[in-house]
Amino acid sequence: MEARLRTIVYPVGDPDGAKALFRSLLGVEPHVDVTNWTGFRTVDGQGAGVEIGLDPHGHDAGLTGPVPYWHVEDLRATLAAVLAAGAEVVQDVRDVGGGKLVATVRDPDGNPVGLVEDRPGEGPAVV
Repeated sequence: MEARLRTIVYPVGDPDGAKALFRSLLGVEPHVDVTNWTGFRTVDGQGAGVEIGLDPHGHDAGLTGPVPYWHVEDLRATLAAVLAAGAEVVQDVRDVGGGKLVATVRDPDGNPVGLVEDRPGEGPAVV
């Protein structure tokens, strides 16, 4: 299975302002809106979509801007491959609930890259 870009997470200091911006931009209401996460799901005419996540704790975790999350079949194998290719770990593999695994690295130019291993049968994810 190939990696697919399906989630982009924005660290936000003003969650209400960010929600207003993305409501206006995307023309939809969030499908998840809880204290530590707001998620907007976009869907195109063919049923494909991207999860836009607003993380009010992202800055505290060291995120300085949006992080694209690539959904992969085997997170640990993919992580090993990108580390061998020159990436460095920002946040190591962690279970964010129900077996969903995530990790974040920086590429050799310092750009953040997120990795997600979804639970079987799950689509775009809350990270």
